[in-house]
Amino acid sequence: MNGEKKIGVFVCHCGHNIAGVVDVKAVVDEISKLPDVYCMDYVYVCSEAGLNLIKEKIAEEKLDRVVVAACTPKLHEKLFQKTLEEAGLNRYMLSQANIREQCSWVHKANPRKATLKAIDLTKMAVAKARLLREQSRVKVPVKKDVLVVGGGIAGIVAALNLADLGHKVYLVEKKPSIGGHMAMLDKVFPTRDCSICILGPLMAEVARHPNIELITYAEVTRASGWIGNFDVEIKKYPRFIKENECTGCGVCAEYCPVEVPNEFDQGLGTRKAVYLPFPQAVPLVYTIDPEHCIGCRTWE
Repeated sequence: MNGEKKIGVFVCHCGHNIAGVVDVKAVVDEISKLPDVYCMDYVYVCSEAGLNLIKEKIAEEKLDRVVVAACTPKLHEKLFQKTLEEAGLNRYMLSQANIREQCSWVHKANPRKATLKAIDLTKMAVAKARLLREQSRVKVPVKKDVLVVGGGIAGIVAALNLADLGHKVYLVEKKPSIGGHMAMLDKVFPTRDCSICILGPLMAEVARHPNIELITYAEVTRASGWIGNFDVEIKKYPRFIKENECTGCGVCAEYCPVEVPNEFDQGLGTRKAVYLPFPQAVPLVYTIDPEHCIGCRTWE
């Protein structure tokens, strides 16, 4: 950079959230020693006055990239990017150091080490800033179908929410039924409500939702592509029972002579070699366990 100060570093106090633990002045002093860096601190960098200060310093110091040492980028990254644009810089010439959530908030008991960590985090952000190049936004076509991997309570709720928004959802679960660990619980914390009483209706809604295609007893074996254009390969395991003809009556299990430990209740009980994981299983289809089936075909 020909010895010129091109990187502007702005260290935020965030009131006492950062400055109450981290020695902000020490951070500024240390970062100011770096080549091609202009560094200063401010009480609230995200405030209107703080944003105007950034724009002023970009002009005065002829900065071509900016580092903000403050809170998580999830909060104000877009705000700082917009500020850079207003000052005539490319919005992607911004690097951020999270010295609040990743530093002051988690190291309140040790201000000295918190300060040293804040210095290191800011130095890393400066190193990243040196490598930044101007970027431009592009629009790409996006396929709006969604794949949700895992049919536990999180996957179920995600699938239902997305399906309600109008997206076609493919819900893949490696077990014969959706439900996950929550289906194995008696009660949930902290309300002590009946677990399956909450989970059961959601599972049933997944099965009947017109926008959800449920793919159980399957797993993802390959995934490639990019946002909006992923190509996924799914391996589906055979149940050895015709899914579209099974009524879930359980007659096959009654006739099956083989009993094995039941993984659903951690081996405390037993199940047959042809089984339904639990009474509220979705889909309500029996599965033959080929590892334990002896091929007797007694129900015929």
